[in-house]
Amino acid sequence: LDHTIVTTRLSLPSDWSKQWQSADVHVHMNYGGLYRNTPERMVAQASAEDLDIVFNTIVNKEQRIPDMEYFSTLPDAASNKDVLLVHGQEYHTSYWGHMGLLGLNDHYLIPGYSAYTNTAAQSPHPSNSVVADLAHEQNALVGYVHPFYEVPDPSTESITHALPIDAALGKVDYYEALGFSYHRPSAEVWYKLLNCGFKINVAAGTDAMANYASLRGPVGMNRTYVQLKDIPTDPQEKQTAWLKGLKEGRTIATNSALLNLEVNGNGIGSEIKTEGKKIKISYKGFMRSVVPMDHLEIVSNGKVIKSITLKGDRQSADLEGTITIDRSAWILLRAWNDNADTNIQDIYPYATTGAIYVLVNNKPIQSAEDASYFVKWIDKVYESAGKQTYLTESERNLTLHNISNARKVFEHQITNASK
Repeated sequence: LDHTIVTTRLSLPSDWSKQWQSADVHVHMNYGGLYRNTPERMVAQASAEDLDIVFNTIVNKEQRIPDMEYFSTLPDAASNKDVLLVHGQEYHTSYWGHMGLLGLNDHYLIPGYSAYTNTAAQSPHPSNSVVADLAHEQNALVGYVHPFYEVPDPSTESITHALPIDAALGKVDYYEALGFSYHRPSAEVWYKLLNCGFKINVAAGTDAMANYASLRGPVGMNRTYVQLKDIPTDPQEKQTAWLKGLKEGRTIATNSALLNLEVNGNGIGSEIKTEGKKIKISYKGFMRSVVPMDHLEIVSNGKVIKSITLKGDRQSADLEGTITIDRSAWILLRAWNDNADTNIQDIYPYATTGAIYVLVNNKPIQSAEDASYFVKWIDKVYESAGKQTYLTESERNLTLHNISNARKVFEHQITNASK
């Protein structure tokens, strides 16, 4: 069979940092597939996609945990100088929403799920709030994964997803704006949380079932770029540095375009403090894409404040200018397409930077409207959680207590934002 291999290199700006390292934060080496994958083959799959780090988020498949034997707090021995294989965990309860646990430094959390109806694990305890605390005790990062296909509507839907609860309680480190979900609705929910002042960092994870190639895309289809100060050669130090960058929000999430944005010379994840009534701030950025993009936009506090016209092949753009803000705001750059592209094995091309935060007169970023939305969401969760079967009354009390405390955070914001 004759074939031709074509290598395409993006023409990046000369001042583009070489310290960005890519990772897929959500891969399953083995999950219900037709053959048995191995760490060596997993590294080869990541290498074929030019991925620097791959997180194997070990998870149950019904009662089995296929990759349990591989769990380690250290990078896998199959890692090489080009690809780091790290074993993490996906906490797997559909009632509360799935979570990624990256960088566990002691042990895998058992049981890896709750709220499995008609089983010994039917209690909703431990809730995701409890699991997040257990993960943070191991210095791990906690993220909500493959979040939404539609923006939840508390006025019409029964909701049990715990994302806003754990965001309000300070338990969420990252969020898969790109994952096994629809990216634009997922981003809209993320924007609402950012509008409420929660610094939740953006990530991307494919949720690839790497031993079952016909489901989902290849490893690295959705990937997170993290900017490092330097790239350690020691595997453990590289893992630690990458997770630190994710924790600090120096991230890009993409399945297509590379993006960068600076505000007043400050990079992605930065917090800028300024004073005044109408503040003029400068921005500079770029887009380079392997496919034509339909939209390139600067978004602030959930609204598109500038659309950049893409010309020619629509694969490249440089942007620079000023915008005026009159209150504290977050700002990011995103690129997206209306429809699928055959060269991208995802539902449609999408890319976003993490947020840059501008605090005006030391006032917090807040939104009474979005806080009210999450109060209604949490009320639906509380209603459902109160009807579930718990093993003990203390489990019920702890679960409902955490939900109530989260509601108070949003209530407080409604009061403050309305002043």
